[in-house]
Amino acid sequence: MEPDLNALAVFALVAEERSFRAAADRMGVTRSAVSQTIRRLEEALGIALVLRTTRSVSLTEAGERLYGEVAPAIADMRIAVEATGNLRGPARGQLRLAVSSIAERFLSGPFLASFAEANPEVQIDVTVTDEEFDIVAEGYDAGVRLGEVIEQDMIAVPVAGDERQLAVCSPGYLQRFGAPSHPSELAAHRCIGWRSVPKVAPYRWEFAEAGKEFSVAVAPEITTNDMALMTKLAVAGAGITFGMEESFRPFIDRGELVPILESFCPRFAGFYLYYSSRRHMAPKLRALVDHLRALR
Repeated sequence: MEPDLNALAVFALVAEERSFRAAADRMGVTRSAVSQTIRRLEEALGIALVLRTTRSVSLTEAGERLYGEVAPAIADMRIAVEATGNLRGPARGQLRLAVSSIAERFLSGPFLASFAEANPEVQIDVTVTDEEFDIVAEGYDAGVRLGEVIEQDMIAVPVAGDERQLAVCSPGYLQRFGAPSHPSELAAHRCIGWRSVPKVAPYRWEFAEAGKEFSVAVAPEITTNDMALMTKLAVAGAGITFGMEESFRPFIDRGELVPILESFCPRFAGFYLYYSSRRHMAPKLRALVDHLRALR
């Protein structure tokens, strides 16, 4: 049997929305047109796909199985159509970005503000997250992360130069407790730690000595997933914390924080804007990459 691609696309919308009305609104047609299309598809397949009530729409077992099979292909077709349509004209549409919370320069404001001003037809949607996931599978156009954690099959464009992580504390903390002379002494100090999500171990602080990298599992008195809170606590004298130098730099320059153990904190490759090498680059993403390169 030759598949009715239009009917399958309508069915996928109904499955996504769990509503005939919402699917009809997305397509710009009537609810009855959607209902008739689904009915014809069910008759052609000889099996019910959708369970309808006056208040809800759900899928039968057969409907769930069909949706699971056709949804990826339909998503790919939507992407292909969007990419083809975007080959001409200015950058436009929604640009979805997943950005690490510690990508300070990218998130500081001026870069995104200037890009938005230069590209008024692009709607920028930024999700700030430290979770590691497949940005392509989750529907993002690009991401910004440290180069060391980006998959090798991605295209990566530098956001800035090399970075380094620093251990810092307040002058008041130094007066009270003194500074460790080696990272191994951190276990005897009050520490403010970071974790990406609940129920995972705090991040191990990474250092280097004589060209060899090593990490220290501190026992934080306070742990959070928010870099801003870590900084505030350190400024308030709650302990030593560890993070990106760029995040701490304004506080260091004002004398509110003091870097310690600097000789054990080497520089490394910084943040990159990355995107899939397997997808056509839409003008909206090309505009972002060009804007980034122009400002570097």
